Amino acid sequence: MFSAQVRDHFEHPRNAGTLEAADAMAKLSNPACGDVLQLMARLTEGRIVEIRFQAKGCVATIACGSALTGLVEGKTIAEARMVSREKLLRALEALPPASMHATHLAVDTLKALLDQLQTKA
Repeated sequence: MFSAQVRDHFEHPRNAGTLEAADAMAKLSNPACGDVLQLMARLTEGRIVEIRFQAKGCVATIACGSALTGLVEGKTIAEARMVSREKLLRALEALPPASMHATHLAVDTLKALLDQLQTKA
C-alpha cells in the first residue's frame, strides 16, 4: 500500500524530536482525522540550519514530517517556501489517495513555521 520511501521515513524518521532554543515553532492539526504535526527550526545567517518535527498521527503524517525536514534543512526561507505538496510527494514516491491529507498538513505547518522565521530574519 505505501511506497518503500514512505515506509522508510515512517520506520526511520529523520529529524524527529524537539529542538532546544528554536527560533520558531509551528503546530497544526487536521480536525478531520486528528493528526498533529509540529515543526521547530533554528535559523543561522538566513538558512534553516536545524529543523525537527514531532507528529501524532498516521504513517503518512509521520513520513511527511520526516521527508519535509530533509527537503528544507539547509535552505533559505525563500527556498523553503518553494517546497510544494508535489515536491513532497515526489520525495515520498507516492501516497494513496486516502493519505493525501498528510501532505496538506505538512505544507501548511511549514508555511506557518516559515512565516514565523521570516519575522525573526
